[in-house]
Amino acid sequence: MGIKDKFFLDRDQAVLVVVDVQEKLCRAMDAEWLEKLTGNISILLETAKELQLPAFATEQYVKGLGETLPVLKEKLATPASEKMSFSCCGDSAFMAALKQQKRKQVIITGMETHVCVLQTVIELLDAGYSVHLVSDAVMSRKKENWQVGLGVAAAAGAVVTSTEAALFQLLKVAGTEEFKRLSKLVR
Repeated sequence: MGIKDKFFLDRDQAVLVVVDVQEKLCRAMDAEWLEKLTGNISILLETAKELQLPAFATEQYVKGLGETLPVLKEKLATPASEKMSFSCCGDSAFMAALKQQKRKQVIITGMETHVCVLQTVIELLDAGYSVHLVSDAVMSRKKENWQVGLGVAAAAGAVVTSTEAALFQLLKVAGTEEFKRLSKLVR
């Protein structure tokens, strides 16, 4: 794998995953940070829709944590997959849906960075996927845990990126109709 293969997203190879951005879990998060997170995930979901990237969401223990936030749920083409394992990879329905896409890159967003997100990142890397962890679209209740999650994910081999970096890598060029529509989302 060349350096570009690892660090550049390719719209024909990428899948977007939203991990556990659920109503009750969100109540424990910093409100200002949560607003930025949901805004950035919304941008990525709109990008996925425009560029025809598959997008999946997971929900950890729905009975206790509630469903995906409505603002994000309405942007998903498929229902969220409920799971009990912290890692999304522990859910057979999620893994079957991911494998069915036959894509090698996974863009990860969601919460909490140091638990479900991190365990998912590590297991996806171990399964041979190229993982792009969107640092401004993941969060934890405590900033220290967010930082730990990002650091361990990077040490494991994930590409730590940002919403804008991911968006523009997927677009590749300016001047297209897609560029005109999507670049407005980050202005």
